[in-house]
Amino acid sequence: MLKAMILGLTGVVIAAAAMADPVEGTWQTQPGDDGAFGHVEMAQCGAALCGTLVRAYDGEGRARASDIVGRNLVWDMQAKGGGAYAGGKIWAPDRDKTYNSKMTLNGAQLEVSGCVIGICRSQTWVRVE
Repeated sequence: MLKAMILGLTGVVIAAAAMADPVEGTWQTQPGDDGAFGHVEMAQCGAALCGTLVRAYDGEGRARASDIVGRNLVWDMQAKGGGAYAGGKIWAPDRDKTYNSKMTLNGAQLEVSGCVIGICRSQTWVRVE
């Protein structure tokens, strides 16, 4: 009986891992206008993907306290297939602006871009191991 339960739980864990979106995990942003960067944890939030700032760093790469740690930087992102994501929003803390966003996953790099009123910005984030 115990073996059957362990086998069943192992199957559930394997199935859950197989269903995880490939963009899920921690990503390091490019430095903003002020040189600061962060680690963003991409995860499911309801039917969409969200990215929460989990660590902040200054321009010298030193961890720093920040009142925006824990805030969603990315939300409402929808997988479109083939590594493409769209329909979401992204907040750029260095400019305090929210942009309509899309992302493209390419291996260990995530191209994140956003536009508002025809003004667009993009960054390449790298996966944190």
